[in-house]
Amino acid sequence: MIFASYIAVEGVIGAGKTTLAGALAKRFQLQLITEEVEHNPFLADFYADPARYAFQVQMFFLVSRFNQLQKLSFIDLFSTGTVCDYMFEKDGIFARMNLDDREYSLYQKIAPQLGSDLVKPELVIYLAAENKVLMERIKRRGRHFERNIDPDYIARLNEEYNRFFLHYDASPLLVVDANFFNFVDNPKHFQHLVEHIEEPFVGRKYLLPEKIGK
Repeated sequence: MIFASYIAVEGVIGAGKTTLAGALAKRFQLQLITEEVEHNPFLADFYADPARYAFQVQMFFLVSRFNQLQKLSFIDLFSTGTVCDYMFEKDGIFARMNLDDREYSLYQKIAPQLGSDLVKPELVIYLAAENKVLMERIKRRGRHFERNIDPDYIARLNEEYNRFFLHYDASPLLVVDANFFNFVDNPKHFQHLVEHIEEPFVGRKYLLPEKIGK
């Protein structure tokens, strides 16, 4: 029995968020919410020309994430449970990194008001991975709009994610070493994760390679 009725899975592009969220939804019969990445009409242009399309891509994601999560209510969470492959707060990570000063000033007037009344996750799982691993996984999945992703962009994004979660304390946080965590091909890895999220905890826990086993 899982202790959290609302789980958010987070990580940099390519970390495995959606795949893990889907597996958890199936295992615990939870409602699954996935980010509308492929529906963003500005994303391919952003990866080709970040400075020109940063604001457009950011505002699309902000509104999309808000529209998805505002539909959640405490009744929905306690009756069915939900797992989401992102958390609303992640929007600010991208905004701080990609928007210029004027754009970010405008963003700050909008985003906090949208996020203030959203239900907060009761458990956050952060899939931490090295830059090389992320780029290999991005290349392997072959999404057309990710063909122009700059490795330096992933490196900077990874740094921002690590900084954010170093100080994150709004919900219980399970940090998973996603460099070695392979729940797709190794059932033991997935089962070990399940055991970690079935036991209530506060603060943060770490799931490291030596604790997973082969």
